Amino acid sequence: MEKKNILTYEGLKKLEDELQDLKVVRRKEVAQKIKEAREQGDLSENAEYDAAKDEQRDIEARIEELEKILKNAEVVDEEEVDLDKINVGCRVKILDMEFDEELEYKVVGSTEANSLTGKISNESPVGRAIIGAKIGDVVTVETPAGDLQYKILEIQRSN
Repeated sequence: MEKKNILTYEGLKKLEDELQDLKVVRRKEVAQKIKEAREQGDLSENAEYDAAKDEQRDIEARIEELEKILKNAEVVDEEEVDLDKINVGCRVKILDMEFDEELEYKVVGSTEANSLTGKISNESPVGRAIIGAKIGDVVTVETPAGDLQYKILEIQRSN
C-alpha cells in the first residue's frame, strides 16, 4: 500500500499545473532540441544532443513522479478544517518559549512543505508535535540539540 500524499487544494493545483506544463510545453521543446541536434550529424560527439537527451530523461522522471503523487493524493478541504485543534490545512501561530519568539506556519502534507514560505510538513518534528494540539497547549519537540517547547497561540483557516 502506497503512502497517501496529503495536499491542500493550492498544492494540488500547483502540481497539476506543473504536470500539464511538462507534458504539453516542455516535452515539445526538448523534442525540438533533440531534432535540431540530430540534424547536426555525428551524435557520438554532440554535446547538445547529450544535454537534450538528459533533459528529456529528467522531464520524463518528473512526470512519472508527479503522476504517482497525484494518483495517491488526498486533498484536505481547508474550509472544513476543525479549528479546535491543529491539523493539515490550518495556519498556526506558536510561541517559541526558549526565545520568546512568535512563529507562524501553515501545516501541509510533506509534498508541499517549504520552510522558506512558512509551510511545514505534518511529518516534520514540529508538525508532528503540534498536530492535534489546541490553543493554550504547550508541546515539546525533540531535536538533536535538545527539547524545544512551543505554546499554541492561534489556529486559523489558511486562506
